[in-house]
Amino acid sequence: MGANHDLDLDLTLSDASFYKNLLDHVSDGVYFVDRERRIHYWNEGAVRLTGYERNEMIGRFCQDDTLCHVDAAGHELCQQGCPLTACVADGQSHEAQVFLRHKQGRRVPVRVRVQPIRNAEGSVVGVVEIFSDETAHVTAQRKTEELERLAFLDLLTQTPNRRFLEMTLQTSLDEFKVHEDPFGLMMIDLDRFKRINDESGHDVGDRALQETAKTLSAALRATDVVGRWGGDEFVAIVRHVDTLCLTMLAERCCSLVRRTTLRTGEDREIALSVSIGAALATQEDTVETLFKRADGLLYQGKIGGRDQAKCG
Repeated sequence: MGANHDLDLDLTLSDASFYKNLLDHVSDGVYFVDRERRIHYWNEGAVRLTGYERNEMIGRFCQDDTLCHVDAAGHELCQQGCPLTACVADGQSHEAQVFLRHKQGRRVPVRVRVQPIRNAEGSVVGVVEIFSDETAHVTAQRKTEELERLAFLDLLTQTPNRRFLEMTLQTSLDEFKVHEDPFGLMMIDLDRFKRINDESGHDVGDRALQETAKTLSAALRATDVVGRWGGDEFVAIVRHVDTLCLTMLAERCCSLVRRTTLRTGEDREIALSVSIGAALATQEDTVETLFKRADGLLYQGKIGGRDQAKCG
């Protein structure tokens, strides 16, 4: 009885249809192509993941671009960077994360793994590609990135929060002490914020903070970082500046905020302004001493009438 079972198993394993049926029970998509990238096999997993039936794909060429593979940057891989083409050319295994286009039109993130198929002489005669659905992984990754982003974001103004600013300031100071890349710190207060809240309500106060944040972000350069420190305070870390450049940027911030107004529900306009204390970092500075100097300059601007920048 045992010998007969062994014989039946041997006959089964020698039947090519057995392997095709076996691959149809694999959840991943699997297909074979020859050296010209013509598709010769398309399993049930590939049908499930792409929406295309066997008779729609077998005999087609990958370069027909039915699946329209693109990478994360949106580059079309069938024209350049195709793992199958690379495998045919170098006979090596390749792996990539790509996005295929489902028959219904949506994009599906997949992990692609390709292996060469060799004949008895060792020449590459084709390639097998295995691709698996990465939707759950990509979704989890995006959630993680969003949580990380929120940890460093002030939700009201959509600018960096105090935690991020503290980290950036410490990094800038450390780099300055090693590489002597000059930078400055601006402490920025929204003038008369308590009066805005008291007279027009917290909704208008929130709008004032939001508009101020937008104006400051537009006034500074792409290499600078500005965010909400807390309450009505903002902090900006401006890189590659000397005293003249730091003064010019601080005065530009004052000037642009000065031209910003809010219209309230009573059809009344509220003019906004900021006071700024800006200090250039020195080799002797710590985070605390740099803040102390900027805060002292800010105080001078406040007692001097507000709506002005004091730099040092």
